[in-house]
Amino acid sequence: MGDSVEEGERRSESGGARAPSAADLVVVLVTLVVLVGGSLVLFGLDALDGPIQVALVLCALVAMLVVLKNGHRWEEVEASGQRALSSITSAVFILLAVGALIGTWNMSGTIPTLVYYGIQVLSPGWYYAATALICGLVAMSIGSSWTTAATVGVGLVGIATMLGVSAPITAGAVISGAYLGDKLSPLSETTVLTAQMVRVNVYEHVKRQAWTSIPAFVIAFVLFLLIGQLWGPAATDLGDTAGELASLGDLYWITPLNLLPLLLLVVLSVRKVPPTLALMAAAIFAGIVGIFTQPAVIRAFVAEPALNPVAAGIKAVWRAMANGFEKSSGLADVDRLLSRGGMDSMLPTLWLIIGAVTFGTLLEEFGLLNRLIEPMTRAARSTGRLFVTVFASAFSLNVIAGDQYIALVLPTRIFRAEFARRGLAPTNLSRLAADSGTVTSPLVPWNSCGAFLGAVLGVPTLAYLPFCFFNIISPLLSVVYGITGFKIERISGDVAPEQGVKGRPEP
Repeated sequence: MGDSVEEGERRSESGGARAPSAADLVVVLVTLVVLVGGSLVLFGLDALDGPIQVALVLCALVAMLVVLKNGHRWEEVEASGQRALSSITSAVFILLAVGALIGTWNMSGTIPTLVYYGIQVLSPGWYYAATALICGLVAMSIGSSWTTAATVGVGLVGIATMLGVSAPITAGAVISGAYLGDKLSPLSETTVLTAQMVRVNVYEHVKRQAWTSIPAFVIAFVLFLLIGQLWGPAATDLGDTAGELASLGDLYWITPLNLLPLLLLVVLSVRKVPPTLALMAAAIFAGIVGIFTQPAVIRAFVAEPALNPVAAGIKAVWRAMANGFEKSSGLADVDRLLSRGGMDSMLPTLWLIIGAVTFGTLLEEFGLLNRLIEPMTRAARSTGRLFVTVFASAFSLNVIAGDQYIALVLPTRIFRAEFARRGLAPTNLSRLAADSGTVTSPLVPWNSCGAFLGAVLGVPTLAYLPFCFFNIISPLLSVVYGITGFKIERISGDVAPEQGVKGRPEP
């Protein structure tokens, strides 16, 4: 994620610029708290529709002024912004592909078919627990939390709406399962990156992650099961699900053929096809399938009787990918499920990510984040405090920098040498960094992960946050392990583990 803090400081020193002061950091952090907090207070959950984006852009501008005040040239600031944007190129195309996929999967009947079958199979009493388990298995097989949430997760949230169970709790279960699978899959991009940064074998890293991930997921699973059993709707309170099923059956030809795009996506993901290409291929394939299986739906969507079937099909697929699919069935729950998607629906999320990552990259490259983390590192004189410090650093970076890669990469760079100096095996750091950086990223509304998941699931980040049990419990277990010494591996013959910090760790 861009250059390291040390490289940024060397550029500063060679150009004669001053290092950031504590006052500089205070100005930037106060600006972030006031603007983001103010947008949440004034606009509530609607803040993600624009006010928080404006707040983050203004925060980035304040950071730029601080950097210029310290003697950096505008050309350096521009170059940093360019690196920030280049770092999210893949995320931009994934988001656009997901928007296109949701549009064509609704039009072709893929999501309605998932919902139709799911309503008949899944019971409200164990729905949340089943959702978490399904998403965990899917994410583990394909190695992507984002792809899991944007496909299976979207269908499961739609089923929840039909069953009368809570969409925010379902979203929390989707994210809990998706991040369990992401952490325990050797196919996961973040899992491989964490192992590489700490210089451990990826399979050894996955084994150590299981020590916190599996207990955390078991606790989360039990909590979802209890919520479903104790507070889920009774069978008599489920509403007219039979009518909604009939409505879906009237609107679409419900057939297993509609699930072919999902099968294609799973195959491409398992074969490690890049996510953007896999998602876009599944979106286009769904549109082609829909031309043959849902001609009446396509004809009504285009609403141009004079067009021949080929032209109508092409226009429908194109429009669904660009602007999403819309359907008016007369049933509010059905319409909310079906009328979604399109690349343009992802533009507010992209705006949010651009502002957050630009702000975070400026803080990283010009030494402001190091000014925040360095005092915390010096104060961590015991193993328990060191673990708390790593967690606090990673979570703070998710909040301040708005990007999980900064929250993952920077702490591993900074603390790697310190763990070795204290005789702590690098697998301790790899597990802690993943628990603290990767897993907590969906909990922050302006973080790239929180923004993405809120957009694709149709549930605001702050609404699903209390129910992301796995994402809350997993990092807490990592910290508890560090404080108690449970499952902490040591390197024999190195420095005593309780030795205090001496100087700044090397990169």
